[in-house]
Amino acid sequence: MPTLTRWLIKTALLYFVASLLLGVVLAAKDAFGLAPSLAGLVPVYFHLLMVGWVTQLIFGVAFWMFPRYSKEKPRGREGLAWAMYASLNAGLLLRAIAEPMHSGAPSAFWAAVLVVSALLQWSAGLMFVANMWKRIREK
Repeated sequence: MPTLTRWLIKTALLYFVASLLLGVVLAAKDAFGLAPSLAGLVPVYFHLLMVGWVTQLIFGVAFWMFPRYSKEKPRGREGLAWAMYASLNAGLLLRAIAEPMHSGAPSAFWAAVLVVSALLQWSAGLMFVANMWKRIREK
């Protein structure tokens, strides 16, 4: 299994556990009437689950299992793939910080951080597609 795949899958597992824990906190908020300000964590919960867990797991398995790019570069451009990993996770972590901050006290700064986080995640998606595109072909 390629090193990047191991990193993607292990990171995905960490986000999975974190999202489930956050789901418990959000359920407790509703059940026990905890601070309504925790509502800003709902989008974080969904991002951790869908981007952190599902998307990252898919990226890791695809990087590993898709047909080889070439004999010299079996998985395409590994540097680009590592940049994708860094961009995806930087964007997700920024989102996890900025979303509740902006929800609690809206400001231009936190709004800008949210835009940057979205751009990092979007660029990670573009990098993934760019690296995988030629690996999708007929036999």
